Amino acid sequence: MRLLLSALFLLLGIAVSGQTYEVGLFAGGTNNIGDVGRMNYIAPSGPAFGVLGKWNRSKRYAWRAHALYGKFTADDTRSSIRSRQQRGLEMENRVMEFSAGLEFNFVEYNLHKLGPAFTPYLYTGLTYFRYDFNYFDAGQLIETNQREGDFAIPMTVGAKYRLNQFLILGAEIGARYTLTDNLDASNPEGTNFEQQADIVENFNSNDWYVFSGLTLTFTFGRKPCMDCFE
Repeated sequence: MRLLLSALFLLLGIAVSGQTYEVGLFAGGTNNIGDVGRMNYIAPSGPAFGVLGKWNRSKRYAWRAHALYGKFTADDTRSSIRSRQQRGLEMENRVMEFSAGLEFNFVEYNLHKLGPAFTPYLYTGLTYFRYDFNYFDAGQLIETNQREGDFAIPMTVGAKYRLNQFLILGAEIGARYTLTDNLDASNPEGTNFEQQADIVENFNSNDWYVFSGLTLTFTFGRKPCMDCFE
């Protein structure tokens, strides 16, 4: 929580000058896509929340940064794959991510024009996240009380609607392709625990996790010159 508050204060500090900025909150859910549990792309199994900020550089794009926290669970018995149902593994994890990148609007989106404004958008960039490092031993999840860090590539699609001159409501779904295969405790390769761990033999790809939810941002800043939004 202190990290989220620090990130919000940092975003507020940055936004005291310049063109048009947004700061706000994210609330929703988190799920994983990996070698344990269901394979559904959108199936939140735990809560997620965070803060975000945007610098709207034109009608078409904005620079964005955010800090999000989420928890998720994975249960083989809820999978549609029969082999996973028979295996019966169950785990939980939590992720804390920091991301920065570019948000691209499908249509021109002018925050300084009176009246409603709506656009779908895409977001991508670079994400660094921290997660709990665990592993399975004899079918039981072993919690090591260790945290690991790695990078991920975010791929987010969403839509946003301006409620009034200052508030913008959005909804988005963002998948993160990670550079680890142990987010679900299935493959602690190259670690001190590898010899005693149960390695889940299903290495189709690295793990994914997904944040899906709503954003509410407050926009402010002086109106830029006309050429800046052309």
